[in-house]
Amino acid sequence: MAGVALCEPRHLYNIINQCRRFPRLAEPNYLCLLDVRTPREFNYSHIVTARRIEPSPTEEYLVPNPEELGYVRYCVVYDYNTSSLSLCDYDEEEKETESIDGSEAGSSDSGSVCSQNTKEGTAFLHARNLQQFTRHPVLVLKGGYRRFSACYPFLGTQKILWMPQELDNFQVYPVEILPAKLYMGNFKQACDQKIQKDLKITALVNVSEQPGTLFAEGGECLHISVPDSLEADLFSFFPTISHFIDAQMDVGAVLVFSSLGISRSSTATLAYLMHSCRFSLKGAWDYLLKCKPSMRPHRGFVEQLSAWESQMYGSTLTDISEPNY
Repeated sequence: MAGVALCEPRHLYNIINQCRRFPRLAEPNYLCLLDVRTPREFNYSHIVTARRIEPSPTEEYLVPNPEELGYVRYCVVYDYNTSSLSLCDYDEEEKETESIDGSEAGSSDSGSVCSQNTKEGTAFLHARNLQQFTRHPVLVLKGGYRRFSACYPFLGTQKILWMPQELDNFQVYPVEILPAKLYMGNFKQACDQKIQKDLKITALVNVSEQPGTLFAEGGECLHISVPDSLEADLFSFFPTISHFIDAQMDVGAVLVFSSLGISRSSTATLAYLMHSCRFSLKGAWDYLLKCKPSMRPHRGFVEQLSAWESQMYGSTLTDISEPNY
């Protein structure tokens, strides 16, 4: 069996907001998002593209098409507030505050209709039944809809049916690197005022040759004008980028972006993670890959990141001759 694992809200946010040429939500075998709350809770608001799974007359949850689940990359199940893969001790776990996710901002937009009829642990029980059909672990959303909607209220909807064209045009947000503090995206996202407002972006790091005033009202912007070429020098700007991000995160959230959000922005983000989070290049690389699997600094930038690692730690810790780099 593939097994069952907890999924942090930030992980689901990043799963939803992956993009290649089109949003990955448009791919039929990418994400199966299952809501096991009450009809009233689901109809009031649910996570975008979620389907509600109803129990059979014998109170056993109906399994989606097993053949479909066998090819799905991510199968995520959520209820109202399950926070554990056990069926007890929920009250204690609800009080725990995880440093990586920080504090919840705002309140759930379903708070006025939450009936509490969905039993805690329902998501886990359903996920356990689904694991026999999947190739990858079935993920249970930690904290359920309550926690996810507190962190990302803009990803709640009442929409039930999604046409293929609508998914092709789905508004993808920048991926979240550090909870509610650091995001990485592309130029189009950086120009979107709704994204700035929803993510509380107060500062931008523009690592592209495209200039422009990207904030509607105020805000700080650091522009590092470099081409995406093997000869481009980003190494000289790594200290400036790192110090700027550190300073701006005391005020609000920071978005690092480049034209496509693949090479230059990921290089700048990796340099920051190595500097301020004390990652090795390998550690930062593995961490960023989990946030955005399509990130890909070109070879020249990888060599500059290796030199950055050597400068910070006094020696080279990561072998960039490995195929992963």
